[in-house]
This record gives sequence, C-alpha cells and structure tokens, in this order.
Amino acid sequence: MTADVVISGGGPNGLLLACELRLGGVHPVVLEKLPERSTVPRANGLVGRVLEALDHRGLYEPLAGRPGPPDPTPFFTFGGLQLDLRNLDPNPLHTLLVPQARIEQVLEERALELGVEIRRGHELTALRQDADAVTLDVSGPEGGYRLRARHLVGADGGHSLVRKQTGIGFPGITDDRVTSRAAHAVVPEALLAELAGRGLPPFFHNRLPGGSFTYAQMPHRPGVHIVSVTEGDHPPVPDGTPMTLGELRDAAHRVLGTDLALVLGEPPASDAGPPMLRRTTGVNSRQADTYRSGRVLLLGDAAHVHSAMGGPGLNLGLQDALNLGWKLAAEINGWAPPGLVDTYESERAPVSRRVLMHTRAQSALVAPGDNITALRELFTELLGDTGTLRRIAALMAGTDVPYGRWLSTAPVPGLLWRARPALLTSTGDGRAAAVAAGWKDRVDLVPVPRGPGPVAVLVRPDGYVAYEGDASDGLREALTRWFGDER
Repeated sequence: MTADVVISGGGPNGLLLACELRLGGVHPVVLEKLPERSTVPRANGLVGRVLEALDHRGLYEPLAGRPGPPDPTPFFTFGGLQLDLRNLDPNPLHTLLVPQARIEQVLEERALELGVEIRRGHELTALRQDADAVTLDVSGPEGGYRLRARHLVGADGGHSLVRKQTGIGFPGITDDRVTSRAAHAVVPEALLAELAGRGLPPFFHNRLPGGSFTYAQMPHRPGVHIVSVTEGDHPPVPDGTPMTLGELRDAAHRVLGTDLALVLGEPPASDAGPPMLRRTTGVNSRQADTYRSGRVLLLGDAAHVHSAMGGPGLNLGLQDALNLGWKLAAEINGWAPPGLVDTYESERAPVSRRVLMHTRAQSALVAPGDNITALRELFTELLGDTGTLRRIAALMAGTDVPYGRWLSTAPVPGLLWRARPALLTSTGDGRAAAVAAGWKDRVDLVPVPRGPGPVAVLVRPDGYVAYEGDASDGLREALTRWFGDER
C-alpha cells in the first residue's frame, strides 16, 4: 500500500495536520502507538494566535464550550512579571484554559468526520526513503507490516524517531539543574487567602529565593488548582521513583517556607484525564537543523522543544500544522509552485527561534539572585511603556511573525473552514475575478461589499494575506507564487 502522507504521532499537532490534509483533498494515515487517546495530564490550555486560527476552522467553539470568537485576555505574565493588557488596543493575546485531553478529543472527532484514517496501537519502528517514496516498518496489534508513503511527517515528539532515523541534528542546551513538580490539588480557602496576602497571585510564576511557585484554578473544577513548584540545585530523585503529593508539599515548603495542606484533586470529567501528579527534571531548548529531509518533514516538538513558561508549545506546534497542511496538499495534488513546501521551514523556523529566545529569557527572569532581582526591576519599568508592552504581548501571542498580515476577522462567516485560499473582491469590480479566472479550481472568489480598503485581498488557507491591492499590479504574480500556474 502507498499512502499520500503518513503522520507518525496522533497528538494535537498530528491530528490537526491530518485534518488540514484531508480538507486539501489528501488521504493521510495517522500512526499512533497508544491504543487509545491518552488521559495523562499535559498542557492545560492554549495561548496566542492559534485560538484565532482554530476559530477560522470552526474549532474554537467546541473547545471553548461557548459560542462566539475568542476574547483577548486582560492580564498575562512574562517571566513572572504581570502584563496589564486592559488598555492595549488592539490586544493580540488570547488564552483558553482547556486540558490537552479535550483538545485531542475535539481534533480526533473532526479528523474522523473528515475521513482521516487513524491507526491506534500502530508504531513506526524504522524508515528509509528513496526518490519516489518513504518505506516504513510498522508494528501493529497483529504484528509488523510495511507501508509506503509519498511523504512522512514526524509529529512524534521531542524524542522523535523520525528525526533521529532521518539523521537531522537537534542542537541546543539542556539545563539539568531544574526540577519541576506539579499536581491537580484541592487548595483550602485559608491557604489561598494566605498566598494572596503574601503577594503571590494565581496564574503567575511567583519568584521566591528558593525557586518559583505557581497555582491556577482548573477550568470547570471548583476548588481544584494546578499547583507547581520549580527549584534548582536540589538533590535529584532517583530514576523510577514515583511522584507523590508529599514530595510536592516538601518542595513547596522549601520554596515558600510554609506547609501546603494540599489534597489530590478529585478525578475530573472523562475527557480531561486523571489528576496530574508529575515531576520533570531538566529543561531542553532545542531546534532541528532542518524541518525537511527529502520526503520527510518534522512537526511540533519533533522540530523544536523549549521551556513551557508562558504556554507557547501548542501555539507554536498547531500553527506549524496549519502552515504545512495546505502546502503539502498542494504538492501532492500537483499544483504547488516550485519551493512551496520549503517555505514551511523558512516561515516557521524563525518563529520557533523566537520562542526559544523568549522562554530562555523568562527562565532567566525567575532565577534566584540579586542581579536577577535588579533585572526584574528594570523590566518592570520597561513594561510601563506602551510600545514595550505591545511588543512583549505580540511576542507571547506569536503574532510578530514575519510572513504577512493576519486576517483577524473573516468578512464572510466560515470563510476559511474548508482550508482553501480565498480572493476577496469588491462587489461590482470584476478586475480581480478576471485576473484570477485561471485559478478558480484552487482559489475561491468571494465578493464582499465595497469599502475604503483595497479592491482585492488574497488570503492563504492559514489566514495570512498574500496580496492586497487594486488587482492591476501584482495579483497575478501573487497567485502564481503561492498557488502555481494558471490553468
């Protein structure tokens, strides 16, 4: 059997890519080694532009559990410093508290609706590629088998087998001095009052002499918080030692100097997984040398890993999927212009480098020491400047990308639900439609009421504007550059 695309890894990034490919007329196969969807607590929410991007696909409302588009958040944090965004107009930063298990459920349901083939309990064990395809060795419930694919995408995490067997380097740094412990726990009201009285607000990396302490209310679970303690230079726990709530309380005592009378949170709803009880040692900051080697591409954590500070992981990985999906579909469907798939790396790799930069900077800002205290005082002053605040908010939202203006509001409901490019043309002006006639099999022509703006706006499937103007200068070139030769 030869598949159009095989995706190794059925997490959020792999599932969203599968949806994008299927919308593009491609038949992907997802290989996921887990026999069923994981309930292990991981990410707890989404941050940044990805929420607007998911709204473009009609996925925000099922994730949020309410109608309407995402709203900007009034407050956020950078390196444990508060960002007051209430007077920032426009405010680019959106957040949504939703467990990763729920994200995967929504994406899997959408993938199955679209006809994606998801093979659970099937694990990629080896690969080799030639000029025509990639040959995969797969271990499944009924034994091993071989599969051929025109393209392989590794969405298989930071320890990616795809990346390793393709020989792609993964340079960066590992800081083994840091240990983080986290749990879903019931926090007594008296303790919440004590923390507030000490100037330790929720949703922040509260920096203390011995480390940092974070707590935040779990969505839809009254009384249950995510409680996390990070510290450095403490004797490591032997490998294989189970994490316990007592271990978290001991770490909190070292950092806070007080006892935390925590109780493990009650099991949440079935789609959110069991309560978290997790220990993480070390922080990796790494990025692949290249995102592509021949017919093999990397996606999400397989291409980049970094500190979770600020929650940028899914914002980065899911937008990788939205960028790659339509380009790879165009390649397989035969209309991609030369080099289109290579723009996946040229556009997304710089974004990843910025995430590595700002997560390292934030880690430095919560580190102990008088010099860091002075640095935080300086940063606090700088954040009082609206221009600086705007830049930091854009950095955390991932909106400072270098490859085009974002279509923040679709002028037509559901404009990008099908992941097709769209040419918005002023009603009654036929110039743009005449120019784009040779691309009507790939580009939707969408008349919109005439306004003060440009006559024609060409929008890529991922929501970025490829052209805007009067349709007489540059539209044909933009159509050819992004969507191939006219027919």
